[in-house]
Amino acid sequence: MAKITFHGGSIKTNGKLPKIGSKAKKFKLIKGDLSIAKLKDYKGTRLVLNIFPSVDTGTCAKSIIEFNKKAASLENTKVLCISRDLPFAQSRFCGAEGIENVETLSDFSKGKLGKKYGLIIKSGPLKNLFSRAIIVLNENHEIIYTEHVQEVADEPDYKNALAVLA
Repeated sequence: MAKITFHGGSIKTNGKLPKIGSKAKKFKLIKGDLSIAKLKDYKGTRLVLNIFPSVDTGTCAKSIIEFNKKAASLENTKVLCISRDLPFAQSRFCGAEGIENVETLSDFSKGKLGKKYGLIIKSGPLKNLFSRAIIVLNENHEIIYTEHVQEVADEPDYKNALAVLA
């Protein structure tokens, strides 16, 4: 279990992030058009998994906007912004903000990605949502960087997350 905070109050997750050097666990997530995205769909592509509680919070919105700016210049890399929001909410947000360089994916129905990756918040006001984390995968989908943001209301370390892709 990871111990993190939300506005200073202690909360826990269902596990810990996967270890650097391990293979990414398979996932099936829902795209904005309700089709399924699987890890294997991104074969040979580096991935930045930007995982957060909800697009409807200021910090989560900032992370999508910031990665959208930086994603355009990344070679052979896709940024996947993942939450438990409905795909319609994710699409609405991206349309309103002009987001075009990242993909939003939803794990709204069962939270399986969160269960596999140790991201489900188990206590506090955000219970059952995802904690804020960044997981970077190389083209072989091996994990090369992780960050479990200690304070859910804080932004991730964009610079360090993207440095492993340079």
